[in-house]
Amino acid sequence: MNLYTINTGFFKLDGGAMFGVVPKVIWNKINPADENNLCNWAMRSLLIEEGNRLILIDNGIGDKQDAKFMGHYYLNGDDSLDKSLAMHGFHPDDITDVILTHLHFDHCGGSIKREGENLVPAFKNATFWSNERHWKWATEPNARERASFLKENILPIAESGQLKMVPVAETGTVPFDDVAGVSIRYAFGHTDAMMVPEIEVGGKTVVYMADLLPSPGHMPLPYVMAYDMFPLTSMEEKKAFLDEAAEKDYLLFFEHDPVNEICSLQKTEKGVRPKEVGKLSHFI
Repeated sequence: MNLYTINTGFFKLDGGAMFGVVPKVIWNKINPADENNLCNWAMRSLLIEEGNRLILIDNGIGDKQDAKFMGHYYLNGDDSLDKSLAMHGFHPDDITDVILTHLHFDHCGGSIKREGENLVPAFKNATFWSNERHWKWATEPNARERASFLKENILPIAESGQLKMVPVAETGTVPFDDVAGVSIRYAFGHTDAMMVPEIEVGGKTVVYMADLLPSPGHMPLPYVMAYDMFPLTSMEEKKAFLDEAAEKDYLLFFEHDPVNEICSLQKTEKGVRPKEVGKLSHFI
C-alpha cells in the first residue's frame, strides 16, 4: 500500500468560526488572522494505492462555482487536485473510488465538474462512497447547515449511477468495501454520520481526520468549530478518539491545517497533544 498527499488548494474562513468559543487572543497564536479576521486553511486530500484500487479521500472545493461564491472564500495557492495527482503520476480517470467524508462543499466540490451545460463526475471511472444517514441529512438539510450542502455537488453523483453507500456504525469501525487495511469510523458532532477513514500501512494506523479535528491546534477539548452542529458531541468524540489514538500510537492526517499534514501524539498534563508534526513522507 502507498499513500500520497493530494493538495487541492487553500481557502479562507473566519477565525472565530473555526475556533468557536475560544478567544481570538488565544487562537490567533495558532493560525494568525488577516485584516478581515480570516485564517488560511488547506483542503488536503489523501490518495490510497492498494492493489488495483486508487482511493481518493475527499477532493476539495472544485472549480465550477461562480466568481461570487468563490469570492467569499479567497481561494489561493498554486495547488489543484489535477496538478497534485499528476505530480504522483496519476490522472482523475485513474481513480477507482472516492470516499466522501461528508458533503460540505469544501470536501466534495471536486466530485463534479462542468462540461458545457452539464454537471458530470470529475472521476468518470470511480465509485463515490457516502452513507445513507449522511446522504439524507445533506439532501434534506437543516436551515443552519443548508449553505454548506450545495445540490450541484451532491445530486449529480447519485444521478450518475456511480454512488454506493457504506454501512453506518454508532461505535467502532466498519470495513471499507473489500480493501484490506482500510476501514471507516463515524463521528456525529460536526455533521450527522461523518466518515473518518482509518488506514493500516506499514504497521501503522493513519487516520484521516476530516472535520473531527481540522488541525493539531484543535486538540484542546473546548476548541470546537462554530460550524459543528452538535458541539458537545464533538467534544465527547474528540476526547474518546484522542485517548484511543494516543494509547494506540495512531498518526493523524489533517485535511485543513495550512502547514502540517500529519502528527504523532503524546499524553501531557493538559491532555493529548501533538508529539511530532510534519509531512506524510516523513512518517510513512
